[in-house]
Amino acid sequence: RYLLCEVNVEDHSRLLQLDDRAVAAAVRAAVARTHGDYGAALCSIRFSVKYLNAHTGIVFLRFPKRCYRLLWSALPFITCIETRGQKIPCFLNCLHVGGTIRTCQKFLIRYNTQQLHRMLPKCKNEEEKRQVQKAILNCTLTRGNKAESEDESESEEE
Repeated sequence: RYLLCEVNVEDHSRLLQLDDRAVAAAVRAAVARTHGDYGAALCSIRFSVKYLNAHTGIVFLRFPKRCYRLLWSALPFITCIETRGQKIPCFLNCLHVGGTIRTCQKFLIRYNTQQLHRMLPKCKNEEEKRQVQKAILNCTLTRGNKAESEDESESEEE
């Protein structure tokens, strides 16, 4: 299973300090605090951070199917992530639970498109509207790009 999460922080410049090991350590610690030794043991088997985008705060967590509820229930207890000797106050918002990384990618494309459509009415001038519309068009998969993105996602799953 894969959990698609969003790391929310007050100061977005702090996101750039995150790395995948720090996120994994915070998740493991939260599972251990919440579910004890049993949860820690289940989380240590085949758990990993598959993807972290420090600019957007998007994280893909990979874990065994039988323990996704343990991991999911521990996420609200993450209040900060410690990296490079600094504590970054944050929380993780679970956006999607998927069976493959491909389904999470498809959901993320739809989610980003919806977010951009919500931003469009809030634009103050025409230049901002054009930039948001361009971003929406870049999010949408076309027939030609679809085959390329499928090849990329299949290589990531292996």
